[in-house]
Amino acid sequence: MMSEPKRLHPIAMILSAFKTIRQSIFSLLPIIILAVGNSAWFYIMMGAVVFIVLIILISVLTWLRFTYQLEDDQIRIEQGIFIRKKRTISKHRIQSIDLSQNILHRLLGLTKVQIETAGSDHKIDASLHAVTMEEGKLVHDQLKYKRQFVTEEDITDDQEQEQTNELKYPSETISPKALLLAGSTSGSFGIILGLFGLAFSEVETFIPDQLYNQASSWLFSQALQVLIVLSIITLIILWAMGIVLTVIQHWNFTITRYEKELFITRGLLEKKQSTIPLKRIQAVGIKESIIRQPLGLATLYVEIASGEVGQSTETHTLLYPLIRKQKVEEFLNKLLPEYEYKQINWTNLPKRALPYYLFRMMIFPFLALIPVAIYFSQWILAPLIVTVLAGLLGYFQYKTIGYKIEGENLFIQNRLLSRDTVLVKHRRLQSFQKKQHILHRKQQLATLDTAILNKFVGRHLIVRELELDDVDRIADWYSYRDK
Repeated sequence: MMSEPKRLHPIAMILSAFKTIRQSIFSLLPIIILAVGNSAWFYIMMGAVVFIVLIILISVLTWLRFTYQLEDDQIRIEQGIFIRKKRTISKHRIQSIDLSQNILHRLLGLTKVQIETAGSDHKIDASLHAVTMEEGKLVHDQLKYKRQFVTEEDITDDQEQEQTNELKYPSETISPKALLLAGSTSGSFGIILGLFGLAFSEVETFIPDQLYNQASSWLFSQALQVLIVLSIITLIILWAMGIVLTVIQHWNFTITRYEKELFITRGLLEKKQSTIPLKRIQAVGIKESIIRQPLGLATLYVEIASGEVGQSTETHTLLYPLIRKQKVEEFLNKLLPEYEYKQINWTNLPKRALPYYLFRMMIFPFLALIPVAIYFSQWILAPLIVTVLAGLLGYFQYKTIGYKIEGENLFIQNRLLSRDTVLVKHRRLQSFQKKQHILHRKQQLATLDTAILNKFVGRHLIVRELELDDVDRIADWYSYRDK
């Protein structure tokens, strides 16, 4: 069965125009600032008008020249204003089809369809930026082996039995209370603080000098107690913004297990529906931040086989925003039984590995401490505290790191700041290296370096200063050798 060629919803022209303007505004900002400084307002207005007209024209032509066509086992896409590009994507190459809705999409009953393939070339992937929800579901259902979701609008008396059967699939939904706790312990206020600083640095140019000088004079004239109170209030506001951001992003987070994939829905303002094919999962991780670890809380994530070579090696995909550490085993048994997790008796580092961890963490703060002690002895307290804290972090890294082999599973526990536990199956390991320098050889130590995805794109699981016998034991397990 072949459908007629179709175009995207006309709102796609507006979305394309806004996207182009948003991407261009920062690159044009220096030119605008220079023109404002020279009082060239007329040229600014004329340039803005010409720029907007060109964007609108290109958006309209792009929409007119973009068509897609569904067949039983593939989708065909034609696009391009001057150079026509034709792509045919077979459903057997498709790894996931994700549906997402921003505010405009939801108001107009539209959705965005993102199609990801199994290839390493991101140009093979496809995106339908604005289609009706009914059309989006049709694309999803026809290109997937099985219908994955229903909504209240889809439910009729004839479909009641189908919905009942779908509800038998194991599912977990995060509660609003847990979501608030996730936001309050996420530490996302640090990201917001960075964005706030970046935005202020851009806006600072437009603040009149007189107003800026008056505000600066008032701020520096205040007592230390007032500045401390203002800092605390600012941190509380940023912390509250982090909570709100987490709630909006992960509202009604629901994960459902189907035969061949995990299906996730989330979002308050922008509703997202995404799939995680089980065969692309390379490892399961449990991350406990320094705030959440004492509370017995953790975040679950999975490592996904990257579909784009040359992109960032960050391949984490959130599996569940917040969970009690003691409930991880139950959660995985229910939704991802292929990865069995239980309380582990770790094989930790030997005592002679501790100096290496202390040295790596303390060397740079200590080197900074020396010139401060010589030339600015009155300021020595701050770098001294940083050096001591770095040493404590190195000690906690040493105490945290370990490994365990259970059948076909390798568990590795590591720490940078957060404690990170990774469970990877033997068949998912792509490479193995044993590294030693001269001091390691004298002390019978070695560094384990194994990778998932592949040796060059993906994540390396590294454990430094293990016993040499332990690394050899893991090497024998990796190569199926008996000692």
